[in-house]
Amino acid sequence: MSEPAGEVRDLVLTSDFFLPAPFCLLTLLLPPLSLGAPTSTAESITQAYKLALNMQMQTSALLQTYLEHQGRPFSGPGFSIPGLSLRTLPSTDMPFENWHGLEDGERLSLTQQAFWSFSQHLRLAARDQDDMSPNNSIVVDQLWEARLKAKGLAGNLAGIMTALGVPTPPANSHLSSIPLGDSVFERKCQGYVIIRDYSFWTDRAVTFLGELKAKYSE
Repeated sequence: MSEPAGEVRDLVLTSDFFLPAPFCLLTLLLPPLSLGAPTSTAESITQAYKLALNMQMQTSALLQTYLEHQGRPFSGPGFSIPGLSLRTLPSTDMPFENWHGLEDGERLSLTQQAFWSFSQHLRLAARDQDDMSPNNSIVVDQLWEARLKAKGLAGNLAGIMTALGVPTPPANSHLSSIPLGDSVFERKCQGYVIIRDYSFWTDRAVTFLGELKAKYSE
């Protein structure tokens, strides 16, 4: 389960819808084949919304499975470290009222960038798990699934942005690397934060895309 290097290790310690069959997953991730008229904006938004819903159904199970396989203290009941953060991840600090007050184009741009970033961070988490527990394919496989879906959603969102005339920034394939430490514990913490924040942004994407879906189906 190896991919090219160029990952982030910038950990900061501060105070439908079960898994679809392969072809069903590809249907969610890939744009439909052109058989005449191009896909409408409403159809593109609906496709992205369905994928985000699928991702939302998986994130809770992903975090639970991840924690169960890390050992103590991660596997203990109610494990949570709210003050743990990773500077390279998309921010989760913006209050809902402020987020909801942004223009659709700005929220699309932030969401698209967020899931492209998560596709890179989830790859890092999968590589770390494969390195630390080479015989534990359950967590690794689920992380790669999540990474594929995050990348697919970022692509779907970019397509919606193009249709709406919203500029799409170039994808950043390589994250900066400023390691705080490389211990097993820190790498497990890093994976926990990645999945936790990925879950937050997935919930946000479902709500936002649901709003867009209602708006453009009118």
